[in-house]
Amino acid sequence: MEKDLIIDVTSSEVSIALLENKRLMELHKEETTDNHFSVGDLYLGRVRKIMPSLNAAFVDIGHEKDAFIHYFDLGYAFSTINYFSQQVIQRKNKPKEIYSSLKLGTVLPKEGKIADVLKPGQPVLAQIVKEPISTKGSRLTSDISIAGRNMVLLPFSEKVSLSTRITLKEERNRLERLVKSILPPNYGLIVRTAAEGKKAAVLDAELNALIKRWEESWSVMSKGMLPSRLLTENSRITTLIRDLLNDSFTSIHVNDHTVFEDVCEYIGKIAPEKEKIVKLYKGKDSIFDAFDINRQIRSSFGRIVPLKQGVYIIIEHTEALHVVDVNSGIRSRMGDGQENNAFEVNMMVAEELARQMRLRDLGGIIVIDFIDMDTADHRQKLFRRMKELMESDRAKHNILPITKFGLMQITRQRVRQAMEINTSEKCPSCNGTGKIAPSLLFTENIENQLAFFAREKKLKKVVLEVHPFVEAYLTKGMTSRAKKWSKKYKCRLGVRVNPDLAVTQARWLDESNGIIDL
Repeated sequence: MEKDLIIDVTSSEVSIALLENKRLMELHKEETTDNHFSVGDLYLGRVRKIMPSLNAAFVDIGHEKDAFIHYFDLGYAFSTINYFSQQVIQRKNKPKEIYSSLKLGTVLPKEGKIADVLKPGQPVLAQIVKEPISTKGSRLTSDISIAGRNMVLLPFSEKVSLSTRITLKEERNRLERLVKSILPPNYGLIVRTAAEGKKAAVLDAELNALIKRWEESWSVMSKGMLPSRLLTENSRITTLIRDLLNDSFTSIHVNDHTVFEDVCEYIGKIAPEKEKIVKLYKGKDSIFDAFDINRQIRSSFGRIVPLKQGVYIIIEHTEALHVVDVNSGIRSRMGDGQENNAFEVNMMVAEELARQMRLRDLGGIIVIDFIDMDTADHRQKLFRRMKELMESDRAKHNILPITKFGLMQITRQRVRQAMEINTSEKCPSCNGTGKIAPSLLFTENIENQLAFFAREKKLKKVVLEVHPFVEAYLTKGMTSRAKKWSKKYKCRLGVRVNPDLAVTQARWLDESNGIIDL
C-alpha cells in the first residue's frame, strides 16, 4: 500500500492529509498560533475546585474552560510526583538531585478520596489526555508519558513493557534486556513496535533525547508560575510522521520551505534512510488541488456521503453520539434479491465507514443502522469484516455484533473534537437568503445592464452567459430580443450557453472573455 502525506501550510493553519493509494484517509488541521491545547502537553496547573461527589477536581491550565482530573487519573505515584513538583517550585535543591533521590514506594490507595490529596490553590503536575471538546475542558492525568518513535518514557515509574505486536520471543528478550541496561533510576519505558530490530545505539540515543526533553521542563517548573505549560507535544505533523512512518510511505509533500526543512531534520533523526522521500512542492496550483484532496474533501465531509451504484450514507452528529443511516438508493431496484442486495450494500458501506471514522476522527459512541439482513451468516460476516477494516485504526475502539434491530454499535477513543467541514455552497441565485428576485424582471435587468455597458462603459462587444432555457428565449426568431438589444444600444451582444448557471443567473464577459464585474 502506498502512503503519501500532503502538508498544506497557510498563514493561519497547517492542514495535513494522509493518502493511502491516492485515497484520502485522514485529515488533520492545526492552528499556527500558540494558544492551542493538544494531547500530550504537560502543564503545571492550579487546582480550582474540588468536586467530592465526582471524586474529581477542576484545574486551571490557562484555557477558558477549566480542565478535569479524576482521582483515578492521579496515578499510583502521585504522592511522589506532588513531592517532586513542590520541591522544585520551592527551589529546595537542584531538580536533577531531587529527582535522582526520589523513592517510588508510596502509592495512592485505590479507594481514596481526592479531597484528601488535592486542595484548592494547590499546584498540580498533569498532562492532557483529551483536548477541549464542545462545552468541556481538557481531561488530565498525572501518569506522565513522553512519546518517541521507538519508545515511550515514563517518569516516576520503574516498569518496562513491550508492545504486544512484537511477537518473536528472542526479540522481546533482547529488547527487554537492552532497555533495562540503559534505563536510569526512577524511569520506566514502553517499547513500541517500531523498535523491533533496532540497534542499541539508536534506542540509547532516543532514550537520552526523551530524558532531556523531560528535564528541560524543570526550568519552567522552578519559576513557579501557575498555570504554565512545561512541555508541548511535537507538532501534529511530526506526531503523525512519528506514528505512521514505515516502509510503505512513498512521499511527503510540503508547500512551505520552513516546514520542509523541519520535516527533513526530524526524519533525518528518526529514519535517515527516509529523508529523500520529503519533497518541496513548487506548483502554481494549490497543493490540495494538485493531489485531488479538495475534491475528496467536498465529496466526503457532507451530511450525505454518496457511494457507488446509487448507495449513500447519512451521518448525523449529536452531543453524545454519531448516527449513521445506510440507504441502498437506486440499487434496491436491482434484481439480485433483497437479502443478497442488502448484504452487498452493507459490505460496501462498511469499508467507507471505517474510512469515515478515521477521516472525521469520530469519537464516543457510533451507532450504524445497516440495511436489515435475515441471514445470521450475513450478519456475522459483516461483523467480522468491520473488525478487519478497523484493525488499521490507531484509535482504541470496540465493536459489538449487530443487534436484532440491525444496529451496530462502535465505541471509539475520543481525544479531540471531530473534524467537521462545511461543504455546502451559497446559492448563486438567492445568495443564501432563500429568496430570489422576481423572474418576470430578469430580462429587464439584463437589458438595463447591457445599456450600462454600452452607454457608460462604452463597450462595443459583450458576451452574455446564461442557462440554456434563457439562451433559447433570448435568441429565438429572426428578430430575437438579443438582436433588438444589439441594434438599440449599438453594441454587439453574443449569447452563450452555460449549463452551470441557475435559470435566473447571468454572467457578462468582455471581448477577451474576461468577466465583467457589475
